[in-house]
Amino acid sequence: MPIHGYRRLFRLAIALLIASTAVGRPTTAHAATPSHPTLNAASIDAYVKAYMERTDLPGAVVAVTRGDRVVHAAGYGHTAAGKAMTARTPVPVASLSKSMTALAVMRLVEAGRVDLDQPVHRYLPEFTMADRRAGKITVRQLLNQTSGMADSAYPDLTRPQARTLTEAVADMRGARLAARPGTEWNYHNPNYFVAARLVEVVSGRPFADYLAGQVFRPVGMTHTESVDSTDDMPDHARGYVRAYGMLFPRSHPRWFTAGGHGVVTTADDLSQWLIAQNNQGVSAAGRRVVSARSVDVMHTPPKGGEYAMGWSLSPSGEEPRQIRHTGQLLTHNAIQTLLPDSRTGIAIVANTGMISGDDAAVMLGGLVDLAQGKSPTVRTPFTMKADYVLAALTLLAIALGVLGAVRARRWARRTADRPLWRVGLRMLPCAVPIVLFAQLTDLAALFMNREGTLAQLGYVWPALVIWSAVAALASTVVITARSLAVLLTRRSRVLTAPGVPDERTDAEQVFVGRATDR
Repeated sequence: MPIHGYRRLFRLAIALLIASTAVGRPTTAHAATPSHPTLNAASIDAYVKAYMERTDLPGAVVAVTRGDRVVHAAGYGHTAAGKAMTARTPVPVASLSKSMTALAVMRLVEAGRVDLDQPVHRYLPEFTMADRRAGKITVRQLLNQTSGMADSAYPDLTRPQARTLTEAVADMRGARLAARPGTEWNYHNPNYFVAARLVEVVSGRPFADYLAGQVFRPVGMTHTESVDSTDDMPDHARGYVRAYGMLFPRSHPRWFTAGGHGVVTTADDLSQWLIAQNNQGVSAAGRRVVSARSVDVMHTPPKGGEYAMGWSLSPSGEEPRQIRHTGQLLTHNAIQTLLPDSRTGIAIVANTGMISGDDAAVMLGGLVDLAQGKSPTVRTPFTMKADYVLAALTLLAIALGVLGAVRARRWARRTADRPLWRVGLRMLPCAVPIVLFAQLTDLAALFMNREGTLAQLGYVWPALVIWSAVAALASTVVITARSLAVLLTRRSRVLTAPGVPDERTDAEQVFVGRATDR
């Protein structure tokens, strides 16, 4: 294919990708709610059911509170194992766990056993890294995720997974920091592995036991636990991923989760958690779990930042003001938010994976609208539209690969009189999809600020990986076919040149003769 043909193809691909962004924007459809919506069990139930019908979401749990009362806690749909989801169905909340780990640390702070601004090493001598600056990391910096640790220096999800908190901390001895402590924010799970291990060492109790006794039971979370890995979660955290408008059940690979993303809880218990957070540390039963000052500390980011201690502040100017955090596994996604102005709390966990699902974050918008007295709209996750564009691009890549291979000999004859280096340059655009596929995980890490593997990316956005792989394969086929055609064409010209003895076999002569006739 001539170079201008590739330019047209490139422009077409860009146009389709731009179209995917436009098509993928949430479309709206009003849920069956009253003309003057009120945040109550009926309106929440109507919205969630409308969303599930529109998106085919398999299952979710929802908890909504206002002040010190539960507005609604319920389960919808089914698990990947086919069990009906209820308000007492245990679900993994992934990184929502960080806010609970932070509260466990604050309990030790209030007991006078930990100082947030002292170096972690003072309480946890085993915490060492191959970077002297690590000795200056404070407890506060761990919880604010400003310790200087980052995926770019220590990609924990691409490494062999630890089995205990002791192992997780020990594995970091050879790691370096990405920044000087206190100067840069980087979302990094090991910050909370270290914080959880600190809790174990200072309290003298296993982290899961300390959470149960000092956080979950005082708050009223009677069906909540912290586990060490996704293997310890119900049905091994099995859930769903979306691709091309379809849902596929998938088992979650083993990840170490303690401290950072290992809590398994229920809608009923999430409602108790939200009440304590919105009620300045007092549980629904009237028990003070932590002081109001500690709650403020956990909800307040460092100056100039947005991330506090397991909670993030909504961007300045966004209304209504929110204090929230997302949680994502490859097969589940979750979100919790506090609306301080109305003392409303919302938590959602869906059994679809990150990006390919993102249902919890999308559903949150509708429930926030309800909390403000607005009619909610049912929006769909971005990939439900974008996947169809990627499907079209995948079919286009296959067609161009076949066409390029079939027309390889014709292409070789047109370039036969040009130097080989110029022929190579003309084939260079064909290598772009190959390079893209080879760098796909790095590009994803750049946009997501998280390092991962290609297999993990296959959970996150299957259609993207399939398109990239097919395009790379099609390019490889075209490059290979054209290279062989160029070699055969030039060899045939040399052998048939005047004065050059023809030493080919009869079969070779027939083959070259046919190629020349075309």
